Amino acid sequence: MNRELTSWHSPSLDKEMPVAVYGHYGIALLMVPTAAADYLEYERFQLIDAIRPSIETGKVKVFSVNSINTESWMNNNMDPRHKMIRHGQFNDYIHNEVVPFIRNNTSWETPVITCGASFGALHSMNLFLKRPDIINGVIAMSGVYDLTEYTQGYYDEDVYFNSPQHYIPNLADHTILEQIRRQGHLHILTGSGAHEDPGANGRFAKILYDKGINYELDIWGEEWPHDWVTWRAMLPHYLATRF
Repeated sequence: MNRELTSWHSPSLDKEMPVAVYGHYGIALLMVPTAAADYLEYERFQLIDAIRPSIETGKVKVFSVNSINTESWMNNNMDPRHKMIRHGQFNDYIHNEVVPFIRNNTSWETPVITCGASFGALHSMNLFLKRPDIINGVIAMSGVYDLTEYTQGYYDEDVYFNSPQHYIPNLADHTILEQIRRQGHLHILTGSGAHEDPGANGRFAKILYDKGINYELDIWGEEWPHDWVTWRAMLPHYLATRF
């Protein structure tokens, strides 16, 4: 399996941001880490090995980015408003820097699918829903889609516009809605075991349904906890059967 590490100084974040790239060809899977983790997290916890068959056969090419959650929602010493500003800068980094980097390393026709587990699922969902013109779908595992779960009570207009549970019910822009509806891959996956929240996933799926947005909600059983054993089973299954 081809593995390359690269980085550049991000204008959006004003810091060096590394990216791990796995594979040589295929749908671009843009992987966003869990809460306070880094760009090699999915490799360390053997998720990259779990999807190795899809990588080696050219079904997917993986681009794993760094998290900046320790500079935003996971940093309890920051002012909440500054956390939100940093969160917005991360969105800009993905949309304006990482997606063009992916396009230049694949092709401008290659679908880009965001993917993440836990807090990475919320980020992945939000990144897709905000820019369905440049991102073509999402695989969200074990997420909740209410950003206030992470803001410790802080709420402002920008939190609202980055919390899919809040802004999607009121989304009225026909162009954006149609762009979301046209994308064929919107997968919401969760277990029902320890520390999972299938109810939150069901409530968010109902919001999508009410907006006429196609999605797949897959709730696994109580033997599947909020942990790597679940995600190492989920992601290879979905890459093998849905793409």
